[in-house]
Amino acid sequence: MHPLSHADVRTAADRIAGHVRPVTIAPGDHGGVSLALELMQHTGSFKARGALNFLLAHREAGTLPSAGVTIASGGNAGLACAWAARGQDVRATVFLPATAPKVKVDRLLDYGADVRLTGTEYAEALAACEEFAAETGALASHAYDHPLIAAGAGTLFEEIHDRMPGLDTIVVSVGGGGLFAGIATAARAQGVRVVAVEPENCRALHAALEAGRPVDVTVDSVAADSLGARRASAAALHAAGQDHVRSVLVPDAAIVRARLALWADRRLAVEHAAATAYAAVGEAYRPEPGERVCVVLCGSNTDPSDLVQGLTRT
Repeated sequence: MHPLSHADVRTAADRIAGHVRPVTIAPGDHGGVSLALELMQHTGSFKARGALNFLLAHREAGTLPSAGVTIASGGNAGLACAWAARGQDVRATVFLPATAPKVKVDRLLDYGADVRLTGTEYAEALAACEEFAAETGALASHAYDHPLIAAGAGTLFEEIHDRMPGLDTIVVSVGGGGLFAGIATAARAQGVRVVAVEPENCRALHAALEAGRPVDVTVDSVAADSLGARRASAAALHAAGQDHVRSVLVPDAAIVRARLALWADRRLAVEHAAATAYAAVGEAYRPEPGERVCVVLCGSNTDPSDLVQGLTRT
């Protein structure tokens, strides 16, 4: 597979145009950071972009098998795959860890997916998915490590930049690195800095940068259901090595506080993965005076009941 390019992102943007919801930008209070509300996307996360680009590209090429498509996911990528497959009248078989939130499992069933719960980590679900694809001939998609998936995710940056032409920095959460790789590739072409944010105990990209290659890491974070990839993609590592990218880590406690603050201040019910990016601003990443910053709030597939409980406790 060729390295991800800005041209790939532009092609994806043309391919999925009119099929996804354009991102809404919420301006910051008193000139503070702006928020890209991608949590309002179809299926509740940015993953709809990559899933649709993947399926439409294969449909164009005539490479969609009768066995349908299959994917392993912590939840959001599976939701996006099932949604895109339903729209294209394609069968979807989704493998999830048994620890996946019930809200995501229920929505998968609503989209008509065949749901298979396997193991306790994404890596175990991935192994089962690969075995299924080999046995049935189903087209294997990926939660993040595929150029069509990453290019589709990168279309989010194109929309943000169109709405914020003076943008200096974009802040994004990182799991396996599909969203990050797509955004960083497009951002470099536009001269925009990228801050890649991971939980301290889900640091696949950070570890890859330290080792100089993708390596396995332990996964233990409140945001692990979405950011719990054991290994970052090669595309993410390549993007993170560019001089316009900075990689930072945030503790779980800060993620929880950020998620609660987004609810208390703006009534935005985001999942912990989305709060991870927001948690970095002002702490792990301090913008310069006058810097135009946009934080990507990447998903909303969460049970909001604990947000109300959190406000009551505080």
